[in-house]
Parts: sequence; C-alpha cells; structure tokens
Amino acid sequence: MKLIRPFLLVLVAALSACGSDKASIEPAKLMDFKPSAQVTTRWKQSLGDAGFNVLTPVVTREGVFAASAKSLARFERESGKQVWRIVPDFTVSGGVGAGDGLVLVGGDKGDVAAYDDVSGALRWKTKVFSEILSAPKIADGVVVVRTGNGRIAGLDAADGKRLWLYERSTPTLIVRNHAGVMIRNGMVYAGFAAGKVAAIGLTKGVVIWESAVSQPKGNTELERISDITSLPAVDDTQVCAVAFQGRVACFDAVQGGTLWTKDISSSQGLALTGSQLYLTNADSHVLALDRASGSSLWKNDQLSLRRATLAYPLDDYLLVGDYEGYVHVLNKEDGAFVARYKTDGSPILTSPVLLGEGALIQTSDGNLYSIALNK
Repeated sequence: MKLIRPFLLVLVAALSACGSDKASIEPAKLMDFKPSAQVTTRWKQSLGDAGFNVLTPVVTREGVFAASAKSLARFERESGKQVWRIVPDFTVSGGVGAGDGLVLVGGDKGDVAAYDDVSGALRWKTKVFSEILSAPKIADGVVVVRTGNGRIAGLDAADGKRLWLYERSTPTLIVRNHAGVMIRNGMVYAGFAAGKVAAIGLTKGVVIWESAVSQPKGNTELERISDITSLPAVDDTQVCAVAFQGRVACFDAVQGGTLWTKDISSSQGLALTGSQLYLTNADSHVLALDRASGSSLWKNDQLSLRRATLAYPLDDYLLVGDYEGYVHVLNKEDGAFVARYKTDGSPILTSPVLLGEGALIQTSDGNLYSIALNK
C-alpha cells in the first residue's frame, strides 16, 4: 500500500491542467477590502512544533487542551493560563480528544494514552496497530481510535482494553490523511479510501450502513484516487462527506440512503449549519451549498491555492485559515470578506475550534491563539 499526501495531489493536478503556465498555479495574492468586523487576540500560548502532524485543540467545560509533537497541555478558557503540561513518552501524532474526565492523544507508533483532565495524571496507555493521525474520540464509555491504515478500534474508556475492531480492504494507492471519526447518537461515522462512508455502532463496532460518495475513475492509479480524506459532517438527520478527486454527497443519517450528490473535490471536509453546507474545494475556493438539494448558493475563489482550511461557522461568519497563517473571516450569506487576522506566518492546517463567543487557532509552528470577533 502506497501513501501520498493530499497537497502533493493538488499540485500534480494543477500542473497537469496548466502545463508550463506557472503564473496560473501560484497561490492567489491577498486583495485589499474594507473590513466590517475586527478580530482581536484574547490570549496566546506557545505549544511547540507539531512536526508533520495535524493537531487540533479541544475545548471542554474544564478548559482548553492542546498538544505539540512532544507535549500535552491544559489552559484556562478565559485567561489562557497554563494549568499543567506533560511530556508523553511517544511522539504525539493524533489529538486532542476529550470527554468523560479524560484527555486523549495518539502516537506515531500506535500508542494511545488517556490522562486525567484535572491533574494531567496518566490513567492508562495502550497500543493499537499503526500510527494514529487523528484525534481519538470518546462517548458513552468508548474511546474510538482510527489508525493511519484505515482501521478503527473501540477501546474501553476505563482501562483502554479493546472492545471491537473495524477494518476493510484498501486500494494500492491511498492518500495519507488525518481524517478521524465523528460520533453522534450512538453511531461512529467515517469516510474511507475509494470513496466509501460508513456508519458503525459505537458499542459493538457493527456496520449499520455503508454508502458510496464517489467511484474511482481514470486510467492510472493516481487518477483513480477518490479517497475521503476528511471528517464527515453529521447532525441528527444528515451525514455528508466529500471525496478528493470525487464528489460531495449527503445521506440519511439513520438508513444511509443517498439524498443528493454533486461533483466537487476536496480534502478539507464539510460544515453543516442551518440550511447550508460549507466546504473548501481542492482549489481552495470556499463554497456554500443548499443542504437539502446541493444547489450552489455562492463561491469565493479569492483564496485560490492558498491551502485554505475547512470554513468554520461562527455566528454570522465563516473562519478560514491558510498556508501563510492568515485567518480570513467571510460573511455566511454571500462569502464576502469582512475581516482578516495574521498569526505567526506558519501554515494553519486545521480549522478553527469554537471557544465561547470566539475561536481557537493552532498554527503548525505550535502557537495557540484565542481570538474574538467584534462586529
């Protein structure tokens, strides 16, 4: 099984389409606009370098938890004051997950560790099959861990012992990605190589339904890649997922029946809110679709090839990070820019995370920003 990174595929596709026209494949330059909102820094903390890993902070009632490749820390939500910091005995490559009094991270050699969210004390540690590239999730006493080879394991939250295992065959060439799982209403939702999405029972790991988002097509292995490399978007009624070099599709959350499909390629994922679905496509264009039908509502193409993150909904706005460490604030209704915020200049690889009336931004250089958006 061979692995390839998503941004390399984007570059290959752009070069194939544009030939020797180098100017057309350069990232878009940022355009000036008149701000109608302001982003301010509430606090900032340094975590340390994430390496090649995509690490996402998590927020609970107890605090903010965030990791670098070498450490895991807890901060106060309002002030950002560090409460504790620990150094696991492995390189952190997947995290952070939290719930039921635990904080969870995974390692590059398959280690999974659970720490007490109050004290930072190690509760348990176990090992799964291969590197962990996404945050472990926890619900109803089950920790769900996804490994880099596509396997998903359910672990007992009390001691880390394995309860169940889900695995499937994979194509010869797949995209190395940091997609994990979503848990809702006793179901584990995940996308896979070759464009499949599945709903798995949380307690026993039994497949409830499996549906196709996209079908591989093309003459070469590279052309036939149609992997789901991002988290599905899930609520009580719908599950939506998008495949790289494929399509976006929405399904009935209970039975898995297809509601609609649309030809869009993305490695960043989707966000569902209200009557709309938001996504960032393979060219870093931000799009809004009608969630009931998939019809296009608007598109902002001014972040073209800037490796834009998933658009994260925050009140009337969307927050999008890019490869130069900018956070772009867009109007939900029409996609117009309303504000821009500069971090440390290193890439923002994961979408913002909600914190109170603002958001958390983690950069690849390991700086954690708590920001507020003022109208």
